[in-house]
Amino acid sequence: MREIAPVSLQHLLDSGSMLALLDVREPGEYNSAHIPGAAPLPRRLIEFRIERLVPHRDVQIVVCDDTGQRARLAARMLERIGYSRAAVLDGGINRWASESRPTEWGINVPSKDFGEMVEVREHVPTVEAAELNRWIQRGDDLVILDTRTPEEFRRFCIPGGQNVPNGELPYRIAQIRRERPGARVVVNCAGRTRSIIGTRALQRMGVEGAIGLKNGTSGWVLAGLTLESGADRVDLPEPGPEARAEAEAYARRVMAEDGVESVAVAELPDLIAAAEREPVYLVDVRTREEFEAGHIPGFWWFPGGQAVQRTDELVAVRGATIVFACDGISRAGITGSWFRQMGFPRVYAVEGGTTAWQASGRDLEAGPSDAEPWGLADARGSVRSIQPAELRALLGTAAPPQVIHVGSSREFANAHVPGSTWIPRGWLEPRIEALVPDWTEPIVVTDVDSTDAYLAAATLRDIGYHDMAVLAGGVPGRQSTGLPVERGLSGVMEPPDDVLPAGPERSYADMIEYLRWEEALGTKYTS
Repeated sequence: MREIAPVSLQHLLDSGSMLALLDVREPGEYNSAHIPGAAPLPRRLIEFRIERLVPHRDVQIVVCDDTGQRARLAARMLERIGYSRAAVLDGGINRWASESRPTEWGINVPSKDFGEMVEVREHVPTVEAAELNRWIQRGDDLVILDTRTPEEFRRFCIPGGQNVPNGELPYRIAQIRRERPGARVVVNCAGRTRSIIGTRALQRMGVEGAIGLKNGTSGWVLAGLTLESGADRVDLPEPGPEARAEAEAYARRVMAEDGVESVAVAELPDLIAAAEREPVYLVDVRTREEFEAGHIPGFWWFPGGQAVQRTDELVAVRGATIVFACDGISRAGITGSWFRQMGFPRVYAVEGGTTAWQASGRDLEAGPSDAEPWGLADARGSVRSIQPAELRALLGTAAPPQVIHVGSSREFANAHVPGSTWIPRGWLEPRIEALVPDWTEPIVVTDVDSTDAYLAAATLRDIGYHDMAVLAGGVPGRQSTGLPVERGLSGVMEPPDDVLPAGPERSYADMIEYLRWEEALGTKYTS
């Protein structure tokens, strides 16, 4: 396994080399400290995400963790998948930090840093939660637009808010204002970034009075106010011809100002073919429903608002080509303008999008873009499954199998087979032998849907274990038969670091610390 010294990695980063630096630790570890420019890719998600995150197998990859142990395992997996230039950071982040090289903390730092810069430099207006609540209580004419994903919105939102994800906001705002003329537009998210980005987009469009809720739903909770749970106001207004024209005019303006190039559908096959020679990201930024109804072949789905919010989870190769598409030019061009402002050098928007593609006589592809994880088909074909009733019978014998749960700690806490042990898949090889020292002892692997379980069982097979089975249907399959489950983090001796709470799911102290950290990112832009 090839290793790279910290000084050599530093040179590659400083020189702007085409490189993917992947941090394969768990989200909590990454959040605590990571190398600036490292893309988060927990080891347990490599088979799920790598072919999108690094869309060319000859790109130079450097894999890092804390010491190098998991990074070496990850690099071997990358080589099996076909990535020929994977190296491991020698000594991991521990050695990197011991040599006084820079680290930072937080998640999606490039996007959050950019958001704070935008707020400072563009003087994006905000309103405190207490003041917004006063406006609501006195009956002011307001449209509160929550720019998060529909899934986040349904969990909790500002009372009376409407879900319009950031990638849809500039495209649909003219229609919203036509339906609610005179209403003041308030933009919010869970914290700061998406609120800032959404409000700035409306500010740049010339929407009078648009204002962002400072600190989003977190600020609302910290102000002693109550969020609404279970709201389902997620249906998006369909823009009429005039609203579409306004959005397109804005998109073309920001594309010209920010340097986004348009590419005609006749030229698009050449860009798609270039993906055979170099990293090219082909991203459809519309809603999931629109994408699954029909998209340009080769494109995959990542909604525009989340693309701006999570750039380091979308694009790991900094100098790569990025091509955005929608059904026209508005959403693709506006998303592209944000990426150009963030410093991505080669950004395109497909002129006319799926509409022009179809008009040229080409076919769209229907269905989701979620590819099956690498290696899953092989694992399913080589590892046997076991039914819940059979496992129940085996657990009652004199020599029961070891049952392990390889899903997330949150999934394990929600429900697991009684007596099972949680071993996150990213830590499987380093931890399994302490639990099961005899390689002939039977092991049953569980999770929520059998996907991680099959991949984990295949890993156990590859390192020498002889008797593995996967619980058919996962733990929910067991529950559906009426068999009991345990709940909670039974047997877990240290706080898990594989799941990071977000927004009001954090404790009050964590919310305060997080919001202060985000705001502090902007201080360097005040001079």
